[in-house]
Amino acid sequence: MAQRESFGSSFGALVALAGSAVGLGNLWRFPYLVGTNGGAAFIIIYLAFVLLLALPIMYSEFIIGRRSQSNVFGAYKVLAPKTKWCNIGFVYVLGSLAIISFYCVVGGWTIAYLWKAVTFRFSMADTEVLGSMFSQTVTSSTQPLAFMLIFLAATGLIVLAGIKDGIERYTKVMMPLLFVIVVIVAIRSVTLPGSGAGLEFLFRPDFSKVTAGTIIDALGQAFFSLSIGCGTIMTYGSYVAKKESLVGISIETAITDTLFAIIAGLAIMPAVFAFGISPAEGPGLVFVTLPYIFAQIPFGAFLAILFFFMLFIAAITSSISQLEVIVSYLKEEFSMSRKVAILLSMAVIVTFGILCSLSQGVLADVKIFGFNFFDLFDKTSANILLPVGGFFAVIFVGWKMKREDVKDELTSSGIRKYSPLFFNFIYYSIKYLAPIVVAVILVSGLI
Repeated sequence: MAQRESFGSSFGALVALAGSAVGLGNLWRFPYLVGTNGGAAFIIIYLAFVLLLALPIMYSEFIIGRRSQSNVFGAYKVLAPKTKWCNIGFVYVLGSLAIISFYCVVGGWTIAYLWKAVTFRFSMADTEVLGSMFSQTVTSSTQPLAFMLIFLAATGLIVLAGIKDGIERYTKVMMPLLFVIVVIVAIRSVTLPGSGAGLEFLFRPDFSKVTAGTIIDALGQAFFSLSIGCGTIMTYGSYVAKKESLVGISIETAITDTLFAIIAGLAIMPAVFAFGISPAEGPGLVFVTLPYIFAQIPFGAFLAILFFFMLFIAAITSSISQLEVIVSYLKEEFSMSRKVAILLSMAVIVTFGILCSLSQGVLADVKIFGFNFFDLFDKTSANILLPVGGFFAVIFVGWKMKREDVKDELTSSGIRKYSPLFFNFIYYSIKYLAPIVVAVILVSGLI
């Protein structure tokens, strides 16, 4: 097998992985799930899932990816030759395909709102216009499709450039900028009159509002936000050098992602209550709320441009990781060039993306299992495909791989400071805790 590309530095690997994790899952999906699931109680359940489930699964996917030096399908062929384990690779490919199919639509919304910011639409509109702007944007049959195609084209061009010159180069610049802008917006949001109710909503738990749906949503968000179960960590793991610490990168990625999610909540929820918007607004929450902030603050028009540009960056750093899963699979398993693999992937994604986009408008009444196309792809990926992918990753590492191989990958950076107790905690979390909890929640959700 030809030598694979790899990240050029520890920082490059971290920001690429953080870029995959920190995206619309934090800035778009997390705030509205908090709003529709009772606030702080949801956050506590989400954090528990990150600690107890997400990290063991991240370790597992990293181990499979780096040990095999292959794509999500080929990884199992390398590590478990002449078995049916390779078929699990299809779950990851389908998961990434499902995510990017609706994700590219939301990415198109970010470009649409960036254009509105550049043309100063927020500063000139009154609150009533701002409130209806989102629904008018997403229900259109033409504008969202055009912006979706632009977003996909940008994603494809970055992936075409490869790992070092494409994915790593862009994320090293954009991720620090994204953090600064989100912090600025959060500071302004918490200083708005009436924002205290939003802070209370975020940090005072009300477990009486917790339902089975809340738990499923929290699990799905942990998987969605950290890009686990869809093959991204596995694919990126195959590009991580042997000298890097998988435990360190996993923990740093999880901390960065969770910090972004909390800051995003601080940027959104105080403003939601300050302007009297329902916290259960749904997927459009970030697009409905933030224009209110920008219309009310000094230099708001300039800040709006920066924010929606960064929202676009957050979206695209995640979408390139999803596309890379599909492209690496096609490239290595079917001996395609990177260019051909990208074009074939994009053709399928555009087809599904059109359905997801139009489901907000002319196809809104077309339902499958009670969901429109957008919600179907969202729920199926986050609540079914990603947990299933994560489940099989920990089963494979915990029960199929040799314990010595697992330990070798976790300590291969040369930093062998992990105590036997710490390694055993990680190993038995992978082997027993993670698969049992994921299986119970998955079955409960399906029932």
